[in-house]
Amino acid sequence: MTPEILCILDDGADPAIALPAYETSGAAGADVRANLPEAQRSAGVTLAPGARAIVPSGLRVEIPQGYEIQVRPRSGLAAKHGVTLVNTPGTIDSDYRGPLGILMINLGAEPFTVQHGERIAQLVVAPVVQAAFSPAGALSETARGVGGFGSTGTG
Repeated sequence: MTPEILCILDDGADPAIALPAYETSGAAGADVRANLPEAQRSAGVTLAPGARAIVPSGLRVEIPQGYEIQVRPRSGLAAKHGVTLVNTPGTIDSDYRGPLGILMINLGAEPFTVQHGERIAQLVVAPVVQAAFSPAGALSETARGVGGFGSTGTG
C-alpha cells in the first residue's frame, strides 16, 4: 500500500509552487522546493559561506502513523555549490503538523542564493518501527565488541 501524505499550504505560501514530486520513476526522494515569503521571493535567501538558514517549503504535512519523512540533501547542490543540510537526515514525525522548514548550510567558498521555487531537498517516506528499551545487566558478546569509530579497519 502506498502511503498518502496530505499537504496544506502555510499562510502566505505561493500556491504556484509545486508540491513535492519524484523527478523520475525510480527516485526514492521527492524533491521539495523553496516557497519563500512574498517579501523575499525576488531576492531569494542568500547563504554566505558557513552560514545556515531555515528555508521555508510553504508546506505542512500529515504523515500516516507508522511512517516518517526523512529530509535529505540534494546531491547536485552539494556537488556544485557545497550546499547541504545541517541535520541530515532530518526526521519529520507522523504527529508533527507545523511548518516544514529545510535547515540548509553553505559549506562552499562562495555565497549561494536559494531562489523561490528552487528544489532544495529530498523527502524520503519510510516506515518506522518503535522498539522497547529495557535495562540489562550485560550485553551479548560479538566479534566487534566495544570497537567504536574506525574499529573495523579501512577499505
